[in-house]
Amino acid sequence: MSNSTLYLVQASYANTLQHIQQLASLINPEDAIILMGEAVLHIADEQIQQFGTCYVLENDAEILGKSMNYSHMKVIDYAAFADLCLRFKRCISLK
Repeated sequence: MSNSTLYLVQASYANTLQHIQQLASLINPEDAIILMGEAVLHIADEQIQQFGTCYVLENDAEILGKSMNYSHMKVIDYAAFADLCLRFKRCISLK
């Protein structure tokens, strides 16, 4: 387990960018972000790309369509999501 934070962004489409702006002042290089639900629709936003790798659950990635693939996006299944949660000391949900 590392001493870093996993941020779960589960906000509605309208509130996601507000949370991303908050994260810009909080996030450290060893932290990670998972976009969930409607928040996935903001995967192409410049602010999100600056954070580095951003995780997306495979079920949520279906919202984007099969042709959408970004270099900073890593699609994971639920087992990988559980493993990822265990790697971090803190998980913070932004809704």
